[in-house]
Amino acid sequence: MALSRVCWARAALWGSAVTPGLYVTRKLQLVRSGLAWGAPGSSKLHLSPKTDVKNLISYVVTKTKVINGKYHRFLGRHFPRFYVLYTIFMKGLQMLWADAKKARRIKTNMWKHNIKFHQLSYREMEHLRQIQHGTHPAVHDILALRNCFSNYPLGMNQLHALQMKALSRAMLLTPYLPPLLLRHRLKTHTTVIHHLDKALAKLGIGQLTAQEVKSACYLRGLNSTHVAEDRCRTWLGEWLQISCSLKEAELSLLLHNVVLLSTNYIGTRR
Repeated sequence: MALSRVCWARAALWGSAVTPGLYVTRKLQLVRSGLAWGAPGSSKLHLSPKTDVKNLISYVVTKTKVINGKYHRFLGRHFPRFYVLYTIFMKGLQMLWADAKKARRIKTNMWKHNIKFHQLSYREMEHLRQIQHGTHPAVHDILALRNCFSNYPLGMNQLHALQMKALSRAMLLTPYLPPLLLRHRLKTHTTVIHHLDKALAKLGIGQLTAQEVKSACYLRGLNSTHVAEDRCRTWLGEWLQISCSLKEAELSLLLHNVVLLSTNYIGTRR
């Protein structure tokens, strides 16, 4: 009798242990089946994984653009001086990235189709040449920054002493003067060149002799000693395009143009 009770208790114990186990297993199977086939009345589970990923990416991109726009407005409103430098840096970075991507695409195409450099189109060859040897900025690239040179920190009245000394050296002027005199002389010198540019634009570069062209380039910061006459005329024409497009408040760009327009110019690196 006692033995039968023990056996019954053991059977009851095993039964209580096994029955929930079977129930849980069956429940999990039903849940998995529901996830696989979709719960009744639910439409979200029937979306394809590709659609979900695309929607998620679109949502993230949209939110990122909104946040980025707010960040730019915040910088422009609370830190206008820093925002000017930030904008210049970001524009330069974007241009550099775009140039690098284009160069990589050209080189990949050359490798895939076994194309030699001399078989490329003119624009492709020129792009690779500029990437490899440094890019000479175009007129429209420089004029795109004109607003940055009418106020702090690059405006004529906001230049620091070290900047004015460096620009004085570039303009072949002595930098050993007090900041007040440096600023006054740079203003006067730049204004005179601006007036000369307008007069020269009316006259026409073609009316200048070879020596006059060389002297005009030298006055504007280009070391024309080893530059051919035709290239000097081209460079001077680019300078006049920029100068004649500027207002008086933007003449700091003309002053900095001594450096910007001479950068990587063919024939100046010796």
